[in-house]
Amino acid sequence: MDELTVSDDGRAAATVAARDSYGRLLALLSASTGDLAAAEDALADAFERALRTWPDQGVPETPDGWLLTVARNRLRDLWRSAGWQRTVALDVERDAPVHLDALDLDAIPDRRLELMLVCAHPAIERAVHTPLMLNTVLGFTAAQVGRAFSVPTSTMATRLVRAKRRIKAARIPFRLPDRGDLPGRMTAVLEAVYGAYVIDWTTTGPESRQVPSEALHLAEVLTTLVPDDPEAHGLAALVQLSSARLGARLDGHGRFVPLVEQEPSHWDDRLIHRAHEHLRAAHARGQVGRFQLEAAVQAVHCARRETGATDWPALLDLHRALHAVAPSLGGAVAYAVATAEVEGPAAGLARLDRLLRGVSDRARRFQPARAARAHLLERLGQRGEAAAAYASAIDLTHDPAEREHLRQRLMLLHG
Repeated sequence: MDELTVSDDGRAAATVAARDSYGRLLALLSASTGDLAAAEDALADAFERALRTWPDQGVPETPDGWLLTVARNRLRDLWRSAGWQRTVALDVERDAPVHLDALDLDAIPDRRLELMLVCAHPAIERAVHTPLMLNTVLGFTAAQVGRAFSVPTSTMATRLVRAKRRIKAARIPFRLPDRGDLPGRMTAVLEAVYGAYVIDWTTTGPESRQVPSEALHLAEVLTTLVPDDPEAHGLAALVQLSSARLGARLDGHGRFVPLVEQEPSHWDDRLIHRAHEHLRAAHARGQVGRFQLEAAVQAVHCARRETGATDWPALLDLHRALHAVAPSLGGAVAYAVATAEVEGPAAGLARLDRLLRGVSDRARRFQPARAARAHLLERLGQRGEAAAAYASAIDLTHDPAEREHLRQRLMLLHG
């Protein structure tokens, strides 16, 4: 192996570890220390050292174990420092060497779910529960989380730092809460897994994970933790049905393919089948909720594989119910699009404008709404307004493949 290959492999391995192992390693370290911020700093140092040394020295046989060792040694250095010993009282459980030495990635279960439930503790501001999980457990940056919540990066970063300090100050235990406490925290956990799915799903560029594996894994784990929760099954079905179509989202040349133009034979039958098992489990509980309705929407789309056509009237009924149960910007846009397919583009545009009326300026700049409005205006022959809407949507699009798709639509509009 030549020097260039070693260097490239080292950088690639560090990138993969940061993407796939960060949450698990952080959960192990923070559960051992009770100090989320210190664990994050130690892990950041470990990744920085990996980027410096792996390209030249080669990738360790067990990259995750190497990172864990470096991070826990960094924590030991911190605890032995004079400044720490002067300001922080000795904690026998935390500072005992065996506490960190016991961390064995092959022997200890994945503790990300426990860390997610810590993030949803009542002592932490409710509005930051889901963003905190996305950042700490699922490894998304403050910029990505802020974008998902339509909040400036600086504002989101400040909220996250404040919440992490609160975990340490309140000495929130890193363990699964009692069964009675789970219902109060599960909503935020479900939202975080859903948020991870959305961020992954809307990223098709070079930095994409390509497969939202974390959302798939955690959604499935949640159904074992709370098997009688219909919304947990609904979320698992939603993530699986959407992920089943991921392989068809780009064509062979890397170009974005809208859902209605995708080739159903490229969808994943295994994920679709598993999703329907979760939908049946949710239906048996007899209590409809947001994620079940969203999963039902995706199931109708996936049914095109069997029927050859999209059942738009069924989709319109589902979106109407979803808007009544859990109104959202994304749901409002999809509701308007379904209306346009059943009642015509004028009715769809009227519904879109009506649903968005009165929302904040930031919400009015919601990219899917701009893109949908452009498409509906184009169908109505209002070329000038459609062009302006396409230009606005392009400016708001972060995904390179989708941005290029919108540019092509705009070019066709100009003739």
